[in-house]
Amino acid sequence: MASSSAGKPSAKYVGARRRLRLWMMFMVVFFGWCVYTFFTQSVQLNSNREQLVGVAKSLNETTQARDELKQEIVRLNDPEYIGQVARKKQGLYLPGETPIKVNEP
Repeated sequence: MASSSAGKPSAKYVGARRRLRLWMMFMVVFFGWCVYTFFTQSVQLNSNREQLVGVAKSLNETTQARDELKQEIVRLNDPEYIGQVARKKQGLYLPGETPIKVNEP
């Protein structure tokens, strides 16, 4: 009997190997899923970062434009500035004022 059982593994070891293979297949699938999830989330994170940079740039531009408009509002409340704008852009002058025009070559 000893010689016949030497070439054939016992049923106890066959079941253990089967469980080990099943466990290894589960682990391979699980780690594959983990790697897939990690890379997809990394790509999404990079996309979100680029989007955030774009939104931050837009916010800075909008804030700068708002500050310029507030400064323009303050200037427009000054009668002297309104007179300068009327002279330069509209060609309007006060009565008795003579415009001086310079011809540049």
